[in-house]
Amino acid sequence: MKRVARERISSWVERPSGTRIPMEIAMLKKVRSGCSAIIQLLDWFELPHSFVLVMERPQPSQDLCDFIRKRRFLPEDLARGIFFQVLVAVRHCHSRGVLHRDIKPKNIILNLATREVKLIDFGCSTFLTDTVYTKFSGTPLYYPPEWFRYRFYLGRPAAIWSLGVLLYEMVCGVLPFRCCKDIISGQLSFQRQVSLECQHLIRWCLCMYACNRPSLEDVFNHPWLQTSPAPGDSCPPPVQPEPAAGK
Repeated sequence: MKRVARERISSWVERPSGTRIPMEIAMLKKVRSGCSAIIQLLDWFELPHSFVLVMERPQPSQDLCDFIRKRRFLPEDLARGIFFQVLVAVRHCHSRGVLHRDIKPKNIILNLATREVKLIDFGCSTFLTDTVYTKFSGTPLYYPPEWFRYRFYLGRPAAIWSLGVLLYEMVCGVLPFRCCKDIISGQLSFQRQVSLECQHLIRWCLCMYACNRPSLEDVFNHPWLQTSPAPGDSCPPPVQPEPAAGK
């Protein structure tokens, strides 16, 4: 269940009846069928000072941010399976005219039993258009460089950029850029040993110029995503803290 205070809602959608609902609810309703990789809105209620959203919650589950942190980084076979499911979720959103705008590990939950993922938190989402956006909602370290340079961006290339950041974070365990100056400079180095194919896909998604980034279908067809998982691939266990000295 998620409660959103009315004063914190900045975007609204007017319904045919003339009443308004939060953009988040409208976008969740648009994507709620046809894709298991997106969190399902089960119901919602309007209260005097807030809205309550009733969401599904797979169990046992963990958000991808904590999942990565406890393992330091993810092996490529595991990252590939998660990344593919996120791509499916993003493609479904775009097919329904929805731009998520805040793709990051914290907004992806992972079913620990099945390894199935759910894209969550549509609080920054909006209608997908082919025109430029001049307002950004989301997390600054996932913003594309064109936003910091020009204060506008196109939806699809911006989504690809955030997917590149996500993939880097999964296989390296850290963000590729630490501040907006790093994003603008575009200097990218890999903190861990990563295959050349994975590096190529990440660098392509993180091209400085939006027109040089791949489309979603280009990403789906990239050789790194065509590689079959290794037999018996499993997730590494969480890193255990070292015992205190003298114990």
